Amino acid sequence: MNYEFLLCEIENRIAIVTINRPPVNPLNTQVFNELSHLFDELEVNDEVRVIILTGNGEKAFVAGADINEMAGLDLVGVNKMNKVSRTVFSKIDHTTKPVIAAINGLALGGGFELALACDLRISSDRAKFAFPEVGLGIIPGGGGTQRLQKIVGQGVAKELLYFGEMFDAERALDLHIVNKVVPAETLLETAKDWAHKLAQKPPIALQMLKTAVNVGSNTDLESGLIIEGTCFGNAFSTEDRREGLQAFVEKRKPVYVGR
Repeated sequence: MNYEFLLCEIENRIAIVTINRPPVNPLNTQVFNELSHLFDELEVNDEVRVIILTGNGEKAFVAGADINEMAGLDLVGVNKMNKVSRTVFSKIDHTTKPVIAAINGLALGGGFELALACDLRISSDRAKFAFPEVGLGIIPGGGGTQRLQKIVGQGVAKELLYFGEMFDAERALDLHIVNKVVPAETLLETAKDWAHKLAQKPPIALQMLKTAVNVGSNTDLESGLIIEGTCFGNAFSTEDRREGLQAFVEKRKPVYVGR
């Protein structure tokens, strides 16, 4: 598939996906469809072990949904668009490979939701965050009300959602919304460094970790422990587990093959 609004570069088992609608990279139906198709491709590409997601330019990661498109839709149309967005964000959330958001600028509304669907978030010190939807007479519809509260708790989530005010990267770090804040000029290199480290780890073990955390977070403790035990057994049955233990005994660096 040819992508009009996405760029994708693959090297050293890392895919760098860039949303390319400068200057603010808004999300419209076509961007959602392209993201869905590209993540399907990356999911089955054995040459890709880690995905970095970022925006083009210095101004915005993604400054929300395309308001021009939304303004022209009736309820049926906007519900269809909303369903597409939720499906894409869930696909990113559940892809078996680690996804790192490199947040290079504004992450507003749908852009904030997109970042929250990623596993790890590294922010430029120039980035700004907000869910401004309430000021437009609407609410987040791509999972923002749900994913945000799982990170910051219900009280803080309601504060950020009810007021819709913009906040900076340092507050995002304090609230554990992002994992790290770095100077803008080192953002992508930092994300690549994290991705390179993850790409050297056993892929199936990472997949099982992601499954255990994601699925377990939506259930009770006892059910979560059962999920963890199943994932543990799946990881233990792999060739990579044998390689990891043997490399430890032989005091050498393991080489994981994803089996």
